Amino acid sequence: MSKVIKIKKGLDIKLKGAAEKVTVIAESSDLYAIKPPDFVGLTPKLCTKPGEKVKVGTPVFFDKNRPSIMFTSPVSGTLKEVRRGERRRILEVVIEASKDQDYEEFSSGNPEGMTEEVVRDNLLKSGLWPTIIQRPYGVLADPEAKPRSIYISGFDSSPLGVDYDVILKAEEASMAAGVAALQQLTDGKVHMGLAEGYPVNKAFDKLKNVEYHYFKGKHPAGNVGIQIHHIEPMNKGDIVWTLSPQHVCAIGKLFLNGKLNPSITIAIAGSGISKPRYVKTMMGTSLKPLLANMLEEPESVRIISGNVLTGTKVEAEGFLGYYDALLSVIPEGNYYELFGWVMPGLKKFSNTRAFFSWLRPGKEWEIDTNLKGGERAFVLTGQYNKVFPMDILPVHLLKAILVEDIDKMEQLGIYEVLEEDMALCEFVCTSKTDVQGILRNGLDLMRKEMS
Repeated sequence: MSKVIKIKKGLDIKLKGAAEKVTVIAESSDLYAIKPPDFVGLTPKLCTKPGEKVKVGTPVFFDKNRPSIMFTSPVSGTLKEVRRGERRRILEVVIEASKDQDYEEFSSGNPEGMTEEVVRDNLLKSGLWPTIIQRPYGVLADPEAKPRSIYISGFDSSPLGVDYDVILKAEEASMAAGVAALQQLTDGKVHMGLAEGYPVNKAFDKLKNVEYHYFKGKHPAGNVGIQIHHIEPMNKGDIVWTLSPQHVCAIGKLFLNGKLNPSITIAIAGSGISKPRYVKTMMGTSLKPLLANMLEEPESVRIISGNVLTGTKVEAEGFLGYYDALLSVIPEGNYYELFGWVMPGLKKFSNTRAFFSWLRPGKEWEIDTNLKGGERAFVLTGQYNKVFPMDILPVHLLKAILVEDIDKMEQLGIYEVLEEDMALCEFVCTSKTDVQGILRNGLDLMRKEMS
């Protein structure tokens, strides 16, 4: 067994409503969507018009700046609608599914016997290339780039995080094939991060030519960015690729069967759900059939595609995010408290001893979205350093971003972080600072200046 890496800083937020380890098959939806805003740096250009028929795997749009990166339909049917926002920005490409599903054909076979070019072309044409995220900047991987290494995190430490023992049940063959395909795309190693102290998931066990690493500690120990920092920190000029385990399996199924398999398993969890559980559904599915008769109080909950720290607010009739395997539903917090800070706070979660709730360390909390105060001066409190397990000065980095000091941003480690890595800083921030928004602005600025 590899050496255990201990993450000493962090914060576990135990929320009510964890998904029961039971998987049900979701009712089929009539509508599915691909959402361009899910992909950082994408400029979409449609290659299919509303009213045209599509199969599973038919290209719907592509990246205008890199036309080889295709985004394909997850279902067979008709392209129903292109929903746009300000300045005609494409927000959603909606597809109406047909009863019978037809599939585009792609290359199949053992990836170990394929060349890098064949593997890359198969991923690009099938629409699975966007499953690969490139660091730095958290953008779609560049098909012309050669990554230093590829990283996969095999556990989720976020609030209400998914259990891969449930999601990846009976996926040993597809995981092995997916990893084999990824190994053709790099001259470096494929790294797998696992939680220390838990039996290794069968899908992760005995993968060929994979380097395993074991982590122990609080969230964000399961974040792939934290794992990269403690295994082999990134420097200027380095490129690494990351994927979720479920996307690795999707790649494996493509090579095993020669068809795009859009099925995924997600967790629907949170205190706003009557029966938190795992659901087998399809990529880009409409949330309406998933949430039918499951919302405790539909008018007073917030639905989040993703986890509560980094996810995106969606409507009950919206669509699942491309990279999300979790649907979080928590109470909406649209109220004000008079002198709430002077109360004992036995029912309030706190990462400090400001409230007496620290005397109940094992309690599961029902936290709502209330901001509990307003935005105020950005001050040094030392709070960030308690939950941010990187050798980076988070406040100094954020201030360098605010003044757009490129040199300082480089020196302070901006190449190593994405929004999810600093999400806890935003959660504990007394000043209510939009940490993730500031960081994204900095990453976009660096990408523009360095391109």
